[in-house]
Amino acid sequence: MKRIESVNDFVIKFANVNGSGSASANELFAKAVIRMGVPVAPRNIFPSNIQGLPTWYEARVCEKGYAGRRGGVDMMVAMNPQTWETDLAEIEPGGYLLYDSTRPLPPTAFRDDVQVIGVPLTQITNDAYSDPRQRQLFKNIVYVGVLSALLDMDVSVFEKLFAEQYKGKERLLGANLQALQLGRDHVAQHLKAPLGIRVRRANAVGARIFTDGNSAAALGCVYGGATVAAWYPITPSSSVAESFQKYCEKFRVDPSTGQHRFAIVQAEDEIASIGMVVGAGWNGARAFTATSGPGVSLMTEFIGLAYFAEIPVTIIDVQRGGPSTGMPTRTQQADLLACAYASHGDTKHVMLLPQDPQECFEHAAAALDLADRLQTPVFVMTDLDIGMNQRLCEPFAWDDASAYDRGKVMSAEQLEAGKDFGRYKDVDGDGIPWRTLPGTHPSKGAFFTRGTTRDAYARYSERGPDYVYNMERLLRKFGTAAELVPPPVLRPASRPTRFGAIYFGSTSASMHEALDVLEAEGVFLDALRLRAFPFAQSVREFITAHEKVFVIEQNRDGQMHTLLVNELGLDPARLVRVLHFDGTPITARFIAGAIRKNMVWKKEFA
Repeated sequence: MKRIESVNDFVIKFANVNGSGSASANELFAKAVIRMGVPVAPRNIFPSNIQGLPTWYEARVCEKGYAGRRGGVDMMVAMNPQTWETDLAEIEPGGYLLYDSTRPLPPTAFRDDVQVIGVPLTQITNDAYSDPRQRQLFKNIVYVGVLSALLDMDVSVFEKLFAEQYKGKERLLGANLQALQLGRDHVAQHLKAPLGIRVRRANAVGARIFTDGNSAAALGCVYGGATVAAWYPITPSSSVAESFQKYCEKFRVDPSTGQHRFAIVQAEDEIASIGMVVGAGWNGARAFTATSGPGVSLMTEFIGLAYFAEIPVTIIDVQRGGPSTGMPTRTQQADLLACAYASHGDTKHVMLLPQDPQECFEHAAAALDLADRLQTPVFVMTDLDIGMNQRLCEPFAWDDASAYDRGKVMSAEQLEAGKDFGRYKDVDGDGIPWRTLPGTHPSKGAFFTRGTTRDAYARYSERGPDYVYNMERLLRKFGTAAELVPPPVLRPASRPTRFGAIYFGSTSASMHEALDVLEAEGVFLDALRLRAFPFAQSVREFITAHEKVFVIEQNRDGQMHTLLVNELGLDPARLVRVLHFDGTPITARFIAGAIRKNMVWKKEFA
């Protein structure tokens, strides 16, 4: 059997039972790889219950820096008998299987083309510990110790991580170091090491930081000037509001008086939370809510009110598998149409499409500016893969000299000078009217906010021409938004090609590798990463410049494909849908395979 041989480029997957304490041990392994200067991209695939069901932690170790899922597993740490058969089937030929051999398994339980590494983990912990809970928890640290030896990792990195985690808690520090050493000692005494896959010190991490998208979005809201957050707990978005509170307690408390300069409300439901955010936005505060697909469904009536009454609102949608309750702990990009056209009637909403935690930070702050500038709801469309998984990304940057863009807000001086104020009047040709904030002037600038039709001066009206004027102005404002949102990013092929690809959001990480793999095979595609809706003019130009364009997305119905066709008036036959929607993050192999399948000969890409 030819075993896999690879340094700093492999996929390792941990198959555990939810609630067994494995998460912290698996994360310890990933952080140790990073401390050795090698990029790693972990993904936690977990059930929606608290304890007992299967959970997986997949780590892509890659010195080249690919952060998406590759597809396939080079080493499986199989700690869950319930999923043994499916876990075993995932291993690449020549790969490695590490399992607890305390209870021997028959030869028929294994594969001939996989190198089996049995370690009696239960026996080791039973001999070393008497407390049942300690036995369970430290078994995870023991297998990390085994891996550190098998993969030739520097033990001092683990020791330093433990020292940081348990500073001032020497008893816990000593116990964890002991468990780590038990695993290393077993390898030294009973196994051949290192394996064909290993981790070697490198300098490929640089200044990048290791964080998750939900924390990044929350910090972006702080830097973007949000002072109000109203939310209702829902997976996978809850940690956005929790992180926002943590950051506000650090940055938004008056050091001299202890007074909070923020308001965070955990509402009774999603409807109440969006109502509070709309009210705060109307009153001049920068306000946001964080939710997921089911929450958006409940919020749509208030979203329609904010659109029609033109009130700034920011909504962070951390997408998950739907419809209905769907798959609460799985990822998808399946809320695009629900958010783009949220509410009844004719509505169109701005959506920002971050690809990683860094852009979650940037887009959350930008959304607050855009909501004020455009006086409308703005969605930040992240998902579970970005939101809840830690990822290496560039450090966050902020210009302290930058000023918040509050848009067209009429001042008391302007009102006093007699400037004409029509709350819904387009005076600049961009579709954006002027507004006033409550209390701006004692007698001027007031208007009635309503969800019913009105004229340009906010007076109730059921006249057809007044309604048409407002609806056409809103559409004109949406056109203005296309010039203000983050533009798409072009990745040209290394040689001219008649074929292109469009992708966005969390698909980006795997897409980068898929493009490299295809190009190495002689398959060339220009690629365009969308960062926002409405689409810039350059999106139409990109599509019309190519004979065929693949649209890669993570939903069943090709929702981005639908938006492109509907909004740009394109021939659907020009766009080829590549759809992945099983709830797991898309892989580079899936993308490359789907593109190959849709083309007959490689020479067609020339």
